[in-house]
Amino acid sequence: AKTDALLEELEAYLDTEHPRVMIDKEQVIPEWVVQRLFDMGVMGMTVPESHGGLGLGVASYNRVLEAIGRRCGSTAVMVSAHQSIGCKALMLFGTEDQKNRFLPLVAREKLSGFCLSEPQVGSDAAGQQTRCEWNEEEQVYILNGEKKWITSGALSGLLTVMANQQVTDPKTGKTKKGVTALIVTPDMEGVRFFQKNRSKAGIRGTWQARITFENVRVPKENLLHREGQGLKVALTCLNYGRCTLSAGVTGAAKQAAEQSTKWVATRYQFQRPLADFELVQKRIAEMHAYCYAMDAMLYSVCGMLDRHDRDIMVETAACKYFCSEEGWNVIDSAMQIMGGEGYVTENEFERLWRDNRIHRIVEGSNEVMQSFIFAYGGKQLAEYMLGVLNTVQWSDDETVGENVSRILSGAFKPQTIKAGTPLATEIFLGVKKSKPAVSRVHPSLRSFAERLAGHVQTHTREFKLASKRLEEKIVTAQVVQARLADNAVLMFAWSCVLAKLDQQLARNASGPEWERDKRAGLHFMHLAHERIEAKVRGLNKNSDDSMRRAAEAALGWVETLPNEAFYIHE
Repeated sequence: AKTDALLEELEAYLDTEHPRVMIDKEQVIPEWVVQRLFDMGVMGMTVPESHGGLGLGVASYNRVLEAIGRRCGSTAVMVSAHQSIGCKALMLFGTEDQKNRFLPLVAREKLSGFCLSEPQVGSDAAGQQTRCEWNEEEQVYILNGEKKWITSGALSGLLTVMANQQVTDPKTGKTKKGVTALIVTPDMEGVRFFQKNRSKAGIRGTWQARITFENVRVPKENLLHREGQGLKVALTCLNYGRCTLSAGVTGAAKQAAEQSTKWVATRYQFQRPLADFELVQKRIAEMHAYCYAMDAMLYSVCGMLDRHDRDIMVETAACKYFCSEEGWNVIDSAMQIMGGEGYVTENEFERLWRDNRIHRIVEGSNEVMQSFIFAYGGKQLAEYMLGVLNTVQWSDDETVGENVSRILSGAFKPQTIKAGTPLATEIFLGVKKSKPAVSRVHPSLRSFAERLAGHVQTHTREFKLASKRLEEKIVTAQVVQARLADNAVLMFAWSCVLAKLDQQLARNASGPEWERDKRAGLHFMHLAHERIEAKVRGLNKNSDDSMRRAAEAALGWVETLPNEAFYIHE
């Protein structure tokens, strides 16, 4: 009831007062808009009521983000960055004193920022150059470095900063490098915002700051969690950030699908509505199929977060990857269907298009997500295969890249691949394991469930065969990793779609909306089946070798061109 009341008030405001066109044109979200969102409780949705927030769960929070994402990408990103990563570390890892000091502030008054990226650090979080050193005499951390791409950074009253630190193990006395999370406020001496924003193609109303820290003295009581445990803090926060990113793009994709469907039903060419043409129907069917699957996956993962399920990094990564990829495809298809009218600014659709391209890049690029899903998703299977738990144990002290490299290099050595009779009979003698059992699914869906079980069986075997064939080379065989990761994500989406359809059937859903949902869900499973089979074929018959040679030739050619003629990273 609380969420419904908030949505009713918020949607009325967004549809009648929110200056979304002005936000995009002038590249700023006005202070009065931010304050209005604070007053409604939107900016403190997930903060406990005891600390001034609404205390909403993850699913409710994402319903709100989806509603905002339909209307204004800039506002959706600002709200998401504030609560999903900006102050989320404080909520999850903060002491009671820290929560009492800072949560009321971020729930009612001030934005917050998450400081992880640096000029030389994107996906490689452990490669940070920002550092902090403990000063025993002053009882403070001395913070030095620079951060980049900090959403709302220059407008924030609280910053969660990740910094490298030499940490001493109290048991062994040995010192090693780790990442430490600190709470920093912009009024601390030595904090400087030397770039408040950069003009962007989309989400133009959001501001991304560059910040320098010069001998900033951070008091001991501002340490978040424990020294050297900052990567755990960051990765946990990203679970939530990847979910809310998915909610924003899901809302935008639904809006695009609805707008373009109405367009083809009313736009005539050759004395017929566009909806009569089969190639248009193909796009319409695919858009609604993927929107249904995005919704099913998003709220399945929201449920995991609300239940506090353990170890769901693969699921949140899959959600971010799937929703950002397919959400963009839906919006781009809608643009194609609407033609020139979609491309002009007056219809506002092109803003939706621009705003949602960024999601395939941020919160971990989708290429990184593919390798992460492959490596971490295959971790349990690798443990079974190899019996080397310590070798393939995921470490919160390492980045995604470091974990992927270490796990795969240890997991696929020839001598370990042959471990275990069951494994040997499967990958050396071709004996397949049985399909996973399917139970408790509506009779009308059983054939789809059985087909999914068959894909799971094949996927497990192909994973093992790829590891046998490539051995240590699988560490760098990213196109193989991507095929297997893509299929894992499609199977996860398939299972979410089955679950959602099953629930709707159990509730005796009816009417035009249910007919659309049913047909969209069934069509998604047909599409997923085709894509999975194609990826499996691609594991053995592909153009990977010619791709490498073509890339090598292009890279050799570009070396002959002068650097000054191009944009080069700093």
